Amino acid sequence: MRTLRAIVAIAFSASAWAQQPPAADDGEWRTAGRDAGLTRFSPLAQIHAGNVAQLKLALHFPTGLDRGHEAAPVIAENTMFVVGPFPNLVWAFDLGKPGFPLKWVFDPKPQASAQGVACCDTVNRGGAYAGGRLFFNTLDNHTVALDAKSGRELWRTKLGEIKNGESMTMAPQVVKDKVLVGNSGGEFGVRGWLTALDAASGRIAWRAYTTGPDQDVLIGPGFKPFYPSDRGKDLGTKTWPGESWKIGGGTVWGFVSYDPELDLIYYGTGNPGPWNPEQRPGDNKYTSGLFARRPDTGEAVWFYQTSPHDLHDYDGVNESIVVDLDLRGARRKVLLRPDRNGYLYVMDRASGQVLSATPFVHTTTSTGVDLATGALKYVASKDPRAGETVRSICPASPGAKDWQPAAWSPRTRLLYIPHQNLCQDAITYQASYIAGTPFVGADVKIYPGPGGVRGRFTAWDPVAQRKAWDIEETFPVWSGALATAGDVVFYGTMDGWFKAVDARKGTLLWQFKAESGIIGQPVTFRGPDGQQYVAVLAGVGGWAGAIVSGNLDPRDGTAAGGFVNAMRDLPGATRKGGHLYVFSLHGPAR
Repeated sequence: MRTLRAIVAIAFSASAWAQQPPAADDGEWRTAGRDAGLTRFSPLAQIHAGNVAQLKLALHFPTGLDRGHEAAPVIAENTMFVVGPFPNLVWAFDLGKPGFPLKWVFDPKPQASAQGVACCDTVNRGGAYAGGRLFFNTLDNHTVALDAKSGRELWRTKLGEIKNGESMTMAPQVVKDKVLVGNSGGEFGVRGWLTALDAASGRIAWRAYTTGPDQDVLIGPGFKPFYPSDRGKDLGTKTWPGESWKIGGGTVWGFVSYDPELDLIYYGTGNPGPWNPEQRPGDNKYTSGLFARRPDTGEAVWFYQTSPHDLHDYDGVNESIVVDLDLRGARRKVLLRPDRNGYLYVMDRASGQVLSATPFVHTTTSTGVDLATGALKYVASKDPRAGETVRSICPASPGAKDWQPAAWSPRTRLLYIPHQNLCQDAITYQASYIAGTPFVGADVKIYPGPGGVRGRFTAWDPVAQRKAWDIEETFPVWSGALATAGDVVFYGTMDGWFKAVDARKGTLLWQFKAESGIIGQPVTFRGPDGQQYVAVLAGVGGWAGAIVSGNLDPRDGTAAGGFVNAMRDLPGATRKGGHLYVFSLHGPAR
């Protein structure tokens, strides 16, 4: 039983938390997406198109870890925080001292068995800072809060079970006094959820399941989807055969955005399980789509399903970026969503209406999105059929763009999309569910799409619904994008080049060869010395780079869910190993 003193302390802590200033300094980078809208745009302009070619290495820190490094460094309180892949070490660098020395290192000591249920490498996508605390997730399903100054653990909350196939890889998002986190494990037949934790205590405030009855999905009288196909009672059970919704996937491992004016959070849900769609007839709500919810209660406000009855593992976890656009003579509050199914969605973020949906890659699995009904128009000849090989499925299961986040510039009014150009052949079969083991029912063979290149970096005009410019890359562009007020855009390649390009033209302005492929999320910040810095993690891995980080046999094209077939030459282009790089115009950190 808690003592009166403990209860008073918790109440005081929550009160103090509520008084924390909500906005980050323009020189900081407090969450993976930098701001609540996930724009990944920095107002810093000391580094610009005219001088970016003068960038020099300011800091190089080998992490000593070999798995995929997908995180965004977090910058706050004159400190840079970096979260690594398993075992999820956290490093804090003192930006106020010459050379940016380590202030502290935290080892959460996650269970080693968690590595066995990580479908696509043991990655971690970073932390979040708020109220003097750093929040991050461990692969073995814990969310941890650290004192940002000392690295002391303040609380730790267990949220899932390894034995069921659950893991956690996403970067938390902090909205008001809630820390929002979700689970991974759709390929193991887990049941997806988004959970809100009290930032002061770590107590679970609410949990919204992706599948199940309305009371579990937190659907009530305020739920008003725009399209009739997303309306109805208990669709989270009725659109599934029997009780298969209990092992139906729909995990939440992407990014969460927030509109403070509408007081809505937005996040995507993952693929249904198993991949074999013939085992789960129906739309399989509420997987492979997008929820809008109230952050205080988790109450669902609307939902839109981008890929009903997901046929190709397209998921729906990709980020939704909060922007305002002038469309057809009116200012609209919208979400920009480059989806794995191949379409760039522009959606009304208050209602969930699709205003436009334009293909940004070569697509054979559908012919468009019906704006009247919201329906994705599938091509029946590409539907998986058990025991039959279906060829030329484009985009492939990793999608037109997987988790790697895009960036928006309010200066150029362009969205910068790192993505891939991949197709696949697929054959499906009956999958049997055993808790904690793969639940897939499909074999795929992934290969380069039209033109032969496997990656692209595209600047997209969402008003004109067309690309402004496009850069071809040999391998999938698996890193995040960063846009700045200096009209420079940064991204990394899987063969280890960190690149700066002109935001308006796409011209290469500068590049640096890292010691490993780059799949991290670049960030920029202003140091205590007044200088602008750019930071990125190198360390190839993830689903696309597992052939290197996992030492997979390139002769086995089925390895890593068929991705090895498309990446046989990657081991000759880079090597594994984690590295933090920081750059500035003046060289070594002073």
